[in-house]
Amino acid sequence: MDCCGKANKGRLISKIRGGRAGDTRRDNPGDDSKEKETHMNRLARLPVVAAALVAMMVPMIGCNKLIARDHLNKGVEAFKAGKIEAAINQFQQATQQDPQLAVAKNYLAAALSQNVVQGLTTPDNVKTAMDAIGIYKQVVAANPNDVVSLKGIAALYFSIKKMQEAEDWQKKVLQVDPKDPEAAYTIGVIDWTQAHENALKIFSPEGITDDGKGNVKMKKNVCEAIKAQNGPLVEEGLKYLNQAVANRPNYDDAMSYVNLIYRRKADVDCGNANDVAADVKQADDWAAKAMGIRKENEAKKDKGPQGITMDANGNMQ
Repeated sequence: MDCCGKANKGRLISKIRGGRAGDTRRDNPGDDSKEKETHMNRLARLPVVAAALVAMMVPMIGCNKLIARDHLNKGVEAFKAGKIEAAINQFQQATQQDPQLAVAKNYLAAALSQNVVQGLTTPDNVKTAMDAIGIYKQVVAANPNDVVSLKGIAALYFSIKKMQEAEDWQKKVLQVDPKDPEAAYTIGVIDWTQAHENALKIFSPEGITDDGKGNVKMKKNVCEAIKAQNGPLVEEGLKYLNQAVANRPNYDDAMSYVNLIYRRKADVDCGNANDVAADVKQADDWAAKAMGIRKENEAKKDKGPQGITMDANGNMQ
């Protein structure tokens, strides 16, 4: 019998029933000793029956795993070829055949993520993102240290503008891998984005056009509002962006955001001309450094990991 074949039902039924032809002891209800003997014999046979069932299930389980791997491999090929819907179908079948195959779930979530439009918060787009997040969370439930899933969840929340959730999940990445530069970078970007949006909301009613140099003409009430709303964001953003650069010294994108967040820091330091001037100088220095490093990176063709990376066997890394 091959691994996907049917079991011999007759033999199994025979083992479960445990009866023997011509055995008439059960037909004599008055014979208690024989009834007890029969009962004991049945109990003794239970482990044998259980063992037989397990023996039948093992090849079936092994077969399901092989089928799941086949669907996984086909899905990877479709994914590489840009056939996203075909890949999704194959990954779904892989997870149905082997619900414990975490790599198939990661690929399925990643494939679904391809249908999520960055920055779009329509119900359909949010639903697609949440479906992918739900699959990633299944993997995390079984393995809380699965960095691929943690980062996938954070990226999807970012895509649908759930910034706090995105930041929380990137911090979970850093709990597993404190030196992950991309997680630290993303937290810094989120902090800058929120600080920038806060500044625009505060400046607009006052008729202030952000000059990126501290907006030195802002009134006291505007200065106080900026300090209250953006002070903690700027402090945290600088911390994580510097951490990203420390762990990847050629991280030009992170350097660009260090420049940007120093410009938000110049707003927060309103009322102190020396600090504002120092912040603007830091911003200019980081902008120049980012441009220089970017040129070096382009020359070396070293832009860091992009998207999903796979090993020689097609497994997600």
